[in-house]
Amino acid sequence: MKLSTNRILTTHVGSLPRPDDLFELMLARQDGKPVDEAAYGQRVRQAVADSVKEQVAAGLDVVSDGEMGKPSFITYAAQRLDGLEQREGVRPNPFSNTRETRDFPDYYQSAVAEQVSSRRRRALIVCAGPIKYKGHAQIKAELEILKAALQGVSATEAFVPAIAPSNIETTTPNAYYPSAEEYVFAIADAMREEYKAIVDAGFLLQIDDPFLVTYYIMRPELSITECRKWAEVRVEALNTALAGIPEDRVRFHTCYSVNMGPRVHDMQLKDIIDVILKVRAGGYSFEAANPRHEHEVEEWRRAKLPDNKLLLPGVITQSTVLVEHPELVAQRIARFADVVGRERVIASADCGFASFAGSNEVHPSIVWAKFAALVEGARIASLRLWAK
Repeated sequence: MKLSTNRILTTHVGSLPRPDDLFELMLARQDGKPVDEAAYGQRVRQAVADSVKEQVAAGLDVVSDGEMGKPSFITYAAQRLDGLEQREGVRPNPFSNTRETRDFPDYYQSAVAEQVSSRRRRALIVCAGPIKYKGHAQIKAELEILKAALQGVSATEAFVPAIAPSNIETTTPNAYYPSAEEYVFAIADAMREEYKAIVDAGFLLQIDDPFLVTYYIMRPELSITECRKWAEVRVEALNTALAGIPEDRVRFHTCYSVNMGPRVHDMQLKDIIDVILKVRAGGYSFEAANPRHEHEVEEWRRAKLPDNKLLLPGVITQSTVLVEHPELVAQRIARFADVVGRERVIASADCGFASFAGSNEVHPSIVWAKFAALVEGARIASLRLWAK
């Protein structure tokens, strides 16, 4: 993972708005309708190429494929794991009864709060047998498409997001393993093949693990202590999957999975930061730009991050459509540079901007305006930090 050696590098979290026509093809495939697979593959390839060019043109340094070929950052795994099967019914919404929805029912039942496309599919997938990885052809194709898209562009590095075992466990009911722990460790063992393939192909691996900190919101009956205990086991499972993969090729992302909401029940960083830092990663990506978490920069100071670790703080956010002023972005970057040093800060976003295809929590035009603010803020911060 490259350092910000002579200026602040910029990146994002992974998911970007998919083109409308690609989304329509995804919906048709999910519904089992006949789709020209060759044409679909070509459309994904073109969407990735366009996305990479757009990211580089915007001034982003460390880019991804925008997750153009994934219906969502979580559910894509269902097509890559053996032992899962689709059953009759609809997958329950894990956010239907949270600390937030209990305190703000009127808001969350309103049309205003509907952030995810009503056309999104919620197929009920369950674990009905031993978990094994079967996505070798899919991950190979995904990586080859990204490699091709990077030809002729000036990206500093490229990363590939992959979902953490705990998020598959949480969204896919277990009907086979004797315990939740055995289930999540089986998922970890299988997903290791994907993680290793990404790094072996020369890319940075980003582990997406929003549920590590979001679990507290989702389970209002549990205490902070109980949620920490749950998280400790999930980090242990993740680390078994990452064993042998160089830490400096891994960036770990966690966030709170709720966008335009009150968010008064987000787990505080002080209650989970020590667990996050147990993840075998070289860099940590987290929410730091929205008003519930911007003050938590001080927790990173108290944590005394090891010298070989980087921070990728969110300095723009998906939790509001307001476009951040570049001066504010520069101030946010400077605060983290003061904590760990300018070389160990890469400016990023709080979260992805289209976690599910078609969701587009923030309108695409605003997404790119936010990235422009991110890049300009990093430029301003760099002038100041390297003038010292």
